[in-house]
Amino acid sequence: MPAEEMSVAYLGIDVGKSSHSACALDVGGRVAFRAELANRPDDIDRLLERAGSGALVVVDQKRNIGALVLARAHAHGNPCAYLPGYAEKQARGMFPGIAKTDAIDAEVIARTALGVPRALRPAPEEPEGTASLRILSSQREFASSARTRAKNRLRATLLEADPALEGAVDPSSRWQVSMLAEFGVAAGWRRFSSAARRAGAPVAGARRLWEALLASSRSGRRLPAGEDVAVRILAREIASLDADIEELDSLVADSLAGDEVYECLLTVPGIGPKTAAALVTSIDISAFRGHDELASYCGVAPRDRRSGSSIRSTSPQHGGNRQLKNLLIFSCNSLIGTDNRFGRYYGECRARGMRHSKALKAVARKRLKVIYAIMRDAVPYAA
Repeated sequence: MPAEEMSVAYLGIDVGKSSHSACALDVGGRVAFRAELANRPDDIDRLLERAGSGALVVVDQKRNIGALVLARAHAHGNPCAYLPGYAEKQARGMFPGIAKTDAIDAEVIARTALGVPRALRPAPEEPEGTASLRILSSQREFASSARTRAKNRLRATLLEADPALEGAVDPSSRWQVSMLAEFGVAAGWRRFSSAARRAGAPVAGARRLWEALLASSRSGRRLPAGEDVAVRILAREIASLDADIEELDSLVADSLAGDEVYECLLTVPGIGPKTAAALVTSIDISAFRGHDELASYCGVAPRDRRSGSSIRSTSPQHGGNRQLKNLLIFSCNSLIGTDNRFGRYYGECRARGMRHSKALKAVARKRLKVIYAIMRDAVPYAA
């Protein structure tokens, strides 16, 4: 059958910033056509018209550079999915040859969709407002990471100058950051105390910080001009990021107001607005057949290993969604010492000899069973 007459069943697209490479296969795996196209709506529409609305469109990235392809495919009526980059890399190793080109990658994507459909992840059309909410959450995570880097840099700068001064400064205290942004590490008490009152600092706390700054100056370890400027700049950056994060938190909360799943997640012990928002915006619960698959996606499922007659053992999983993994595990710290089922389970894990970090992961895995059921059924947590 001529290529022009083949019915396209799979359209694999290796997406790029400015251009894409596509490979179309029929249901039997024969190449219907290959194409190179610009990352522009008209070019993508022409490709989709050539493939037909019955073709499964599979991309290797569903955000950023792949977003336009998926948006146009959904508008054209095509079913859509994506093959994660790490899965594509592993799949490429099953094909002969060592070359790596966009055209080869596109064919790998299409043939994986044909032969190993379970490797694909669904890419459904997002409800109105979901993309905006996801961008807000992503920006919040970016701002939080930037703030952590600025705090660590501030601590390093102060520690190099005077360990005692570094010990006296708390970069998480807004009024202390405000003082450093305005005065650096040198200020008279009258001006300092007046500014501290405006910043809402406790009198005793303001005095202790000022005395630490004064002691550093008198000890001869006063920061040179360059380092003093660095402290001011870093403190201003931290203060600015604090304000950005506060604004983003408010916008995310407003966007999720009335969302049934979000409200139900907040009833789970240890789940706050940040974690609940990340779960809602990052997970399409209909894509998971059970809590085991969700745990694997989030990176909190143990990795089983067995070969021949060797003894089965478990080891930590290093993959998964890192952001969700960190949120789910570290939010379990608030459950330690509580009398709910998760707090008691943490105590049981520790009593069996588990380290703190391993016990937290075990609690996160146990709690994820509850999270899965709540997101699937949109019902509040019941102890």
